[in-house]
Amino acid sequence: MTWISIIALALFCMIKVLMTCLPTGVVDWLLDKYKMHLKLNDLETEIIYNERKVDGENKETIIKLFNEAIVREKYSLYPGSEETYLKPNNAEYSLIIHTKKGNKNIKLFLNSYHDHVDIVKKYKNKKVAYSTYPLHLDVLKNRI
Repeated sequence: MTWISIIALALFCMIKVLMTCLPTGVVDWLLDKYKMHLKLNDLETEIIYNERKVDGENKETIIKLFNEAIVREKYSLYPGSEETYLKPNNAEYSLIIHTKKGNKNIKLFLNSYHDHVDIVKKYKNKKVAYSTYPLHLDVLKNRI
């Protein structure tokens, strides 16, 4: 009976050490899986502004600024309130970004205001709305 207790204790200690000291790759994978604000890449991303596709240097700048953005707060979406985030009336300008992460097609709606940017991430039947600090895309608004 003593040996069973010692073996069980040793196994429990090994499992505890493995769970608290996961390898960096596993931790990165777990964090990336549940990350709200994803990182875009140039190859799998299409940006639309005023029903026109954005290409070249403007696209690279928008992707760079989007990847550097910091999440401010997450919004709760209630049934019936989705349209106020998807098609706002008082936004300075809006962008639609189509991208792919793994085998999921993701559609991002960016609505810029003076002090923040609202982003709605739409994939499958799920919608997540959150706010970031301003992306300073005003320079691009004049060139696009």
